[in-house]
Amino acid sequence: MIKQIKLVPSSRPFLKWAGGKTQLLGEFNKRLPEELKTGEITKYAEPFIGGGAIFFSLNQKFSFEHCTICDANEELILAYHVIQKSVKQLIDQLEILESEYLSKDEKNRELMYYEIRDSFNQRLPEINFQKFSHEWVERAAWIIFLNHTCFNGLFRVNRKGEFNVPFGKYTNPGILKEDNLNDVATLLKTTRIVLGDFTECRKFVDNASFVYFDPPYRPLNQTSSFISYSKNGFSDTDQVRLGDFFKELDKKGAKIMLSNSDPRNENPADTFFDDLFSDYTIERVPAKRMINSNGARRGKINELIITNYR
Repeated sequence: MIKQIKLVPSSRPFLKWAGGKTQLLGEFNKRLPEELKTGEITKYAEPFIGGGAIFFSLNQKFSFEHCTICDANEELILAYHVIQKSVKQLIDQLEILESEYLSKDEKNRELMYYEIRDSFNQRLPEINFQKFSHEWVERAAWIIFLNHTCFNGLFRVNRKGEFNVPFGKYTNPGILKEDNLNDVATLLKTTRIVLGDFTECRKFVDNASFVYFDPPYRPLNQTSSFISYSKNGFSDTDQVRLGDFFKELDKKGAKIMLSNSDPRNENPADTFFDDLFSDYTIERVPAKRMINSNGARRGKINELIITNYR
């Protein structure tokens, strides 16, 4: 018997996120473990939550007793916490920002954008990312505002943790999506939100868990590198650490899925992931890569889906 209970039918990512998985949902759905469909899996963990496309999609289909989402990006986790705890206050602030922004011409919109970006960066040293406070609500509103009005909807920071994406020229950006924020808040009420390294989810995973890993992708080449979601980046050493953690959770009996770039798009001899996950199922699926400083390199490529089950 398939256990299929829709909790929040319309919830979807509230941020545009580089490497978002909406386009690959169909491929992931084909590869979900049978134990998830039968209800034997009762827990879900996503240690690199990002925009959360898979998290939101799965929670529309299945009822989990526990969900845990984690990320090392402090600003991102702050935004999730604010929606969980203070969504009404967040909506009020976004309503003010959207009304002011849409009332301006393009020149003054750009000025408003950079004023908010400057304030966002200047107040960074004042933010305690470990303790929820009223200041978090304003900051979450700024995160959403900047995300929907910046160039290409990127979230990118420099080594100081400062947001550095330039202004984007959008006629009618969707800054406030009230219904979706309320739906997301409903889902997050029963979700554990963790700030930290992907290994922080270790204690929440057992043999009744499904874990999806969506780490910052390994660059295919120097021009395609985009790993600045957090100030610390994500190196090949981190990819190997992740491979070891994948094996650790496999031994605990969890069902695991991981996605990443396929280095063989650029170099057929590059077997980095084939070697790292040689004991598991590795599949290559077509996807569109939209983020690259070289426009000619954007387009269809293969991505990897790796599972510890068939």
